[in-house]
Amino acid sequence: MDRFFGFDLGDAESAIARLYKEDQVIPEMIPVAGEKSFITAYAQTNSGEIIIGEKACYADNVAKRRIRFKSRFLTDGGSAGDVKSFAAGVLGQLYGSGDIIQNEETSVYVGCPAGWDRNAREHYREIFESAGYPPVRIISESRAAMVSACQSKHLQIGVDILSKPVLVVDIGSSTTDFAYIMGGKEVEMRTAGEVMLGGGLMDEILLEESVADAGLFKKKIQADLEESEPWRTYAEFAARRLKEKYFSDEDYWSRNKCVESIMLHYNLPLKLTLKIDKSIADKLVNKKIKKLDNRSFREVFMESLTDVKDSITGKQPELIFLTGGVSKMPAVRKWCSEVFTDSVIISATDPEFSVARGLAYCGRIDEDLREFKEDLDKLVHSNTIEDIVGKHITKLYKDAVDTLVDPIVKQVALPIFEKWRSGEISKLSDTDVILQQDIAAFLSEDSTRELLAGPITSWLRPVIEELEEHTVPICIRHRVPYTALSLKSYLSVSDIDIKVNAKEMFAINEMTILIDSIVTALLAILMSTLGFIPFFADPSGIMVGIITSIVILFLGKDKMQEMMLTADIPKPMRRLVPKSAFSSRMDNISADVKEAFYKSLEQEKNDEISQRMVEEISAQIQHTLVKMAEVVEIPLGR
Repeated sequence: MDRFFGFDLGDAESAIARLYKEDQVIPEMIPVAGEKSFITAYAQTNSGEIIIGEKACYADNVAKRRIRFKSRFLTDGGSAGDVKSFAAGVLGQLYGSGDIIQNEETSVYVGCPAGWDRNAREHYREIFESAGYPPVRIISESRAAMVSACQSKHLQIGVDILSKPVLVVDIGSSTTDFAYIMGGKEVEMRTAGEVMLGGGLMDEILLEESVADAGLFKKKIQADLEESEPWRTYAEFAARRLKEKYFSDEDYWSRNKCVESIMLHYNLPLKLTLKIDKSIADKLVNKKIKKLDNRSFREVFMESLTDVKDSITGKQPELIFLTGGVSKMPAVRKWCSEVFTDSVIISATDPEFSVARGLAYCGRIDEDLREFKEDLDKLVHSNTIEDIVGKHITKLYKDAVDTLVDPIVKQVALPIFEKWRSGEISKLSDTDVILQQDIAAFLSEDSTRELLAGPITSWLRPVIEELEEHTVPICIRHRVPYTALSLKSYLSVSDIDIKVNAKEMFAINEMTILIDSIVTALLAILMSTLGFIPFFADPSGIMVGIITSIVILFLGKDKMQEMMLTADIPKPMRRLVPKSAFSSRMDNISADVKEAFYKSLEQEKNDEISQRMVEEISAQIQHTLVKMAEVVEIPLGR
């Protein structure tokens, strides 16, 4: 895709932004019906022509005229047809101006309230595509506003948005939209979402106050506005602009008149002067109105904020981002700070365009991420990761040997020695098979895996550093923070994601070195102990020692050891072999046993097992990279 369009279709006003894939930092606002922010209204003439924007409010000879239809989308089935007609009229304008070209590689991102579920969003998307739009994706307006803030140069908040909880408050003309965002992703809240509270209510109050002060023409103007919904909408739109003008610099307008005159052409031309001052501004937020069950805008807004706060099950937002025309009001910031006392509150400089721009940004971000994931997929399916792991696998074996030999002696060999010493094992030769079984069981235990966590973490560091020579360029190329694919973040936690099964790492034939060493140690201790028995005071011990010496003299030491392996040595003699002697003996030969392991790994290593370990560890790294890529949604502001 080369160009991305963001379509913020609001209930009162709409806006469209365009962003090129390359060489453009800020999306440009595309004029439609002569305005960058145009009234969400359409009229169909008797000849079938679609008129959109302000002109649709008062055009003559029309067969159908519709306004404020988006707010009815979830409750009125006929609203879908109005959305399609309006969207088709906008598309016709874009084709006519050359802003969209037929068959061009482009996509359109359309906003919707955060409270809409998946089915409503899919229905909405289908309406636009049936109207002839290029590929359409529906994005939460709150998320789009947040993306716009993240990308904005004057709001350096990218890190906060990525790492901290954020509440986006989008105050539209008909609804107020709340979205709780954690780590760049929307999190569902128990309540809130979309609240039927919008700035349009203030526009109505401002219009009513101005009409009430219209003097001689008051009743005629009232009658015209009651009979003509399009002209009433037109007047409310003018009131909205005046309201936003006042609140953009409340201090200035407190000393100067803030007025605007409009002409109504329903029956007779009538001039209506709209005005706002401090007294009227106070009424906009504090006047109790029927549509809010005799509550004021402020009361309902504060109740909604409190509901949102109570519905957040995770951390409370550290950042509140305000968007929508009403967000310019200083009072709104004050209300938010009263409920969320510890939050930082910010807003865009031109909130009426932040959603449209954010939608366009979303298009380019998605394209970057699509290409980013394609490049990552190529890396994952190449031999690069396996080659890096294979280069370091011998070191992992060595570290595992260093870690496991001593625990095996203490937790496996010593208990078996005690069983032989107590007579539970009849012959020393039987310990060979029992050691095989018990060592295999030990290698399968979770505690053994935990023992390996430290060595694996240390071993992974050079592997990850070498891997980042390939992942960092991918991130930089697609405007994604290079830390997005940094496995180093996993090395700071004890429960590391890369797991190694010790039983698969060491086949039993590799464990024969350790088993032989243990059995040999047992024999050596037994022979040594029997050799000292003649010096003991016990007469039976002297006799055993004499017999042992004669057997060794005639048969030799090797034959004697062979006999010891298969002999059922009496229990009293076994008890003469101290536990401390075996433990000390194993401590003394520990270094030799490990050295023998190292040589075995270098000379006789099981290539099949090694390859399987390389493949398994590589697969885990690949899976982790893919999983990390899935959560990359919003890059830092540029």
